[in-house]
Amino acid sequence: MSALGNCENGESFDVVVVGSGSAGAMAALRSADLGLKVLIVEKAHKFGGTSATSGGVMWIPNHRLDGDRGDSREAALAYLDATIGVAVNRERLEAFVDEAPRMLRFLQSTGVQVAAAAWPDYFPDRGGARADRSVIVPTFDGRRLGDGRYALMREQYNRFKLFGRYAMDLTETFTLMMQSKGWRMVAGRMIGRYWLDRPTRKVSHRDKRFTQGAALMGATYEQVFARGVELRLETALEGLAVDEGGRVTGVEVSRFGRRYSVAARHGVVLAAGGFEWNQALRDRFYPVPGLTRHSSTPEDGNRGEALVAAEAVGASTEHTEQGWWIPTMTLPMKGASNFHEIHQAAFDVGRPWSVVVNRKGLRFVDEACGYDQFGQAMVRDQLETGANCPCWLIFDAKFRRKFSAGGLMPTVHTPEHKIPADWWDHYVFRASTIEDLCAKTHLPVEAVRQTIANMNTYAKTGVDPEFGRGMNPYDQMFGDPSSRPNPNIGPIDTAPFYAVPINNGDLGTKGGLRCDARARVLDGEGRPIAGLYAAGNNSGTPFGDTYPGAGATIGPAMTFGFVAANDIAERAGNGRVGSALEQSGIPAFAEMTK
Repeated sequence: MSALGNCENGESFDVVVVGSGSAGAMAALRSADLGLKVLIVEKAHKFGGTSATSGGVMWIPNHRLDGDRGDSREAALAYLDATIGVAVNRERLEAFVDEAPRMLRFLQSTGVQVAAAAWPDYFPDRGGARADRSVIVPTFDGRRLGDGRYALMREQYNRFKLFGRYAMDLTETFTLMMQSKGWRMVAGRMIGRYWLDRPTRKVSHRDKRFTQGAALMGATYEQVFARGVELRLETALEGLAVDEGGRVTGVEVSRFGRRYSVAARHGVVLAAGGFEWNQALRDRFYPVPGLTRHSSTPEDGNRGEALVAAEAVGASTEHTEQGWWIPTMTLPMKGASNFHEIHQAAFDVGRPWSVVVNRKGLRFVDEACGYDQFGQAMVRDQLETGANCPCWLIFDAKFRRKFSAGGLMPTVHTPEHKIPADWWDHYVFRASTIEDLCAKTHLPVEAVRQTIANMNTYAKTGVDPEFGRGMNPYDQMFGDPSSRPNPNIGPIDTAPFYAVPINNGDLGTKGGLRCDARARVLDGEGRPIAGLYAAGNNSGTPFGDTYPGAGATIGPAMTFGFVAANDIAERAGNGRVGSALEQSGIPAFAEMTK
């Protein structure tokens, strides 16, 4: 076991949290609420982590936000059992189901508003599935963080904003995405609201309306800062300090080249995200490694330093062959064509008037399925055929008029004449016939022609006998009601025809440090490493190989951040902490698990 030595002469906190995303924020919030002195270190120049750039959804079974709506512990576990396909730590899985509602009640008790969203679980045909387990935080006024902090929280990607400027909540996003009735009026209100906010325009270009992941993190950090938690940006983890007994006693960090140690009297919580931006770790763990640049998380952000540091003191890992997959595509950055942007295509691949094929010209999945299932299908097909990663999204002029294809916006936003010349036949392919399109993309003509003929037949019958596209509530939620009889399938018959390459991107890594039900990091023998905890993508997911529903990354991240803080507080064992636990109205962890 390697170590950096003890931190006897440096600064000292009760808890040091590494990473400022949702897992770290919750660990810090709960620890501070229990009377512990907390430091968050974040290597980036801005806080909020990947969570701040996400949709900000938490998957919380049995939350009962609107009273008893029929969900239960048993139903949640039955659903998870029906979807998980690999061995997982049962105690840890059950701890998530039990602790997630308690975490949510605690978050509410601090003043953060939450609401249930009507979002189907990603396997709606499995026993125990529901359409109300995803929880969101309403729009938050970012100025409430104070002008200094308002500008320092990580900003949403342009893809989550209208015209790369105007913040959109989920309702606005889907209205604009589907060009639903009144969408122009919605866009007009958003633009007007932004420019009429003159006080904010004097401070920053950023919309003060924090939506989606920014709403979650803004509202949470308002409470974190209110409790006196210290946050240090540009402060990277260099290693863990361990005493002679093998207990983690602190961290060594660096800021602009200056290295120093910080002691953690009661615990270190690793919440620094996964390793999707570390090509060496991808090559080590993934059966189909893919490239770092296909990830849709903040560029060069999650490089796995905390995982490597924990392995250096004996930590073990689990589920590292899995990612939170999502289809992505690449386009040049506007105004700087030598640089590229990654665009998610999570729902685009399942729209009517389109089909996705591998390089043999064959379908391999229900294209409208959950984005993680789509990515898993890409991996399977690549291993079986060697002809995937990337695959191709083929669509016609009807699709082009109405929907985005990754970063290619519909014609109402980006007409043909506004598409830069260097995009055509390099990033976006266009032809007047399917035959010419296949020639440009090197796809086999006969196979593609037959695949499209099949899809056109399915468009008439409404039945996809191959993969069942558009035949379950999840698919249909993101389809187009104007396409009948199946909202996810429409004839691909109107020239010109288009194709874009689709990569197997990700929302982070599913695997990470192996932890127990109390979020304690385990060594190679399955024993807890004293003083060391992990949550979020820094730890292995409790769900193994599955993505049960919207928010299945952030829900467990915040839950095990909460669990880690509770365990640290209990082990701290002083009267102040015990009193805080009692006053919170939430039982101590030991009482919860009896």
